[in-house]
Amino acid sequence: MFEFDIQRCARKCAKTEREFRPGETYYSVLVPEGAEVVRYDYSREAWDKPPENAVGWWKSQMAEPNAKKVNWAPNDVMLHYFEQLENDPTKADVRYILALLMVRRRIVRLEDTEADEAGNEQLVLYCPKTEADYKIPVADPSPERAAEIQDELSKLLYADAA
Repeated sequence: MFEFDIQRCARKCAKTEREFRPGETYYSVLVPEGAEVVRYDYSREAWDKPPENAVGWWKSQMAEPNAKKVNWAPNDVMLHYFEQLENDPTKADVRYILALLMVRRRIVRLEDTEADEAGNEQLVLYCPKTEADYKIPVADPSPERAAEIQDELSKLLYADAA
């Protein structure tokens, strides 16, 4: 497994060099450059689509200066939702994206990738808290679907700080 040190948002567009305004939507993309993975942030106007060699990309919103901090739902809630999605084949892409989020948040650990009986790639995850193993089929969504999933997970799994 590879680990990368990803830079924080530059707070300005990589193409136009214009500073992002509070509340403005922007896009971030990770691109391999030599032995490194580099992050670039783009304004909505400058964003076309992720490059073919992108490692990953996402849509974000620049925080308001005095905005309340937004927190994720508790880890147990995420894990419960993740387990519920196992029984809904129409949500395989949501479960895959949620699995990636939980790896990033260290709720589960990526142990390996392997092929299933049909030759399809799947992630092998382990949850230290529950001592459970999971095999998650890789379900790479289209950019449009990825944006829908991001919105869905944000609505379900973000909670205002008390």
